[in-house]
Amino acid sequence: MSRTNRNEPHTSVLRPRRSVEPERVARPAHTVMVWGSLLLVWLASLLPWRLWQPSPDILILVIAFWCVHEPRRVGLLTAFVFGLLMDVHDAGVLGGNALSYTLVAYGAVVLHRRLQRFDLWSQAMHMLPIFLAARMVTVLVRAWIAGRWPGWDWAVGTAITAAMWPLVGWVLHLPQRGADDVESASV
Repeated sequence: MSRTNRNEPHTSVLRPRRSVEPERVARPAHTVMVWGSLLLVWLASLLPWRLWQPSPDILILVIAFWCVHEPRRVGLLTAFVFGLLMDVHDAGVLGGNALSYTLVAYGAVVLHRRLQRFDLWSQAMHMLPIFLAARMVTVLVRAWIAGRWPGWDWAVGTAITAAMWPLVGWVLHLPQRGADDVESASV
């Protein structure tokens, strides 16, 4: 096979045609953003809309999100404390929400390295079984204590919680993306 123009630079199959840029390392979120979002969502979770059985649990969603993206700041202890606060607020079985929140946080921390490689929709699909399993454990414990099955409305709420992952992730990543846009515009 002959080349028509011998002045063209020779490109090898082994050499890349352009320089490879290292992946942009995601900067950690600001501490005020992490804890401010947790406190704001906790306050919103105290409103009576949570009494509707299929309502999504926004607090566990935000805790799980920060366990995936900031596992050194938000972890099992944070989930347990917020779970106890919700148990006290709900005046239910003490430790029910704490158990559920801690199980979800554990699943999120265990999978955080894997989940950071995926987009928000794929992360939601990975988190759905974790949300379902943690909620199932607490529903079974509460059903055993009460002596009756509460129905399957809780599964709808759990599916809605997982479906909201991309929206919540997009909102919580807005300040970081804004800083990245400012840096790229100044270069």
